[in-house]
Amino acid sequence: MKHFETAVFANGCFWCTEAVFTRLKGVQSVIPGYTGGTVPRPTYENVSLGTTGHAEAIKITYDPAVISYDDFLAVFFNTHDPTTLNRQGNDVGIQYRSAIFYNTPEEKEKAEHTIQELNEANAYDRPVVTEVMPLGTFYAAEDYHRNYYALHPDQRYCQLVIEPKLEKLHERFKSLLG
Repeated sequence: MKHFETAVFANGCFWCTEAVFTRLKGVQSVIPGYTGGTVPRPTYENVSLGTTGHAEAIKITYDPAVISYDDFLAVFFNTHDPTTLNRQGNDVGIQYRSAIFYNTPEEKEKAEHTIQELNEANAYDRPVVTEVMPLGTFYAAEDYHRNYYALHPDQRYCQLVIEPKLEKLHERFKSLLG
């Protein structure tokens, strides 16, 4: 019987993040949603106002015998800009922050170690501002957000924002693709 684990990341629009992580081998599911805030049962409309404290995030269910948490961290840090506070490109607000929501002390340690290594290596022009915080309640987003890129590949946002992320993923992480 397979053993599955979960990982939760926020790095901008969850449509983008979902499109990236669904392509990785060993991934059972990717659910867009909201976490990290204080408002119970948030909706897209109130998260979009930036007043709930929640981030647009994804919850990944995966097989750790096929893909590792370290692999997820590598993809996470290479498919968004972890040096911009509360924004990714034209998506601006606390809901678009870069954050890792850990389930275990080991995940916290790995995330913090990776950030330290990136900063010490000057991997980016600016320091990494990714938050590392314990996972609280994860609220699944409304159904119309699920598989957004797969259902709307011709939408302008998908072409301008998501497709370049997918190209980067295919260039840098061929061995991790499912």
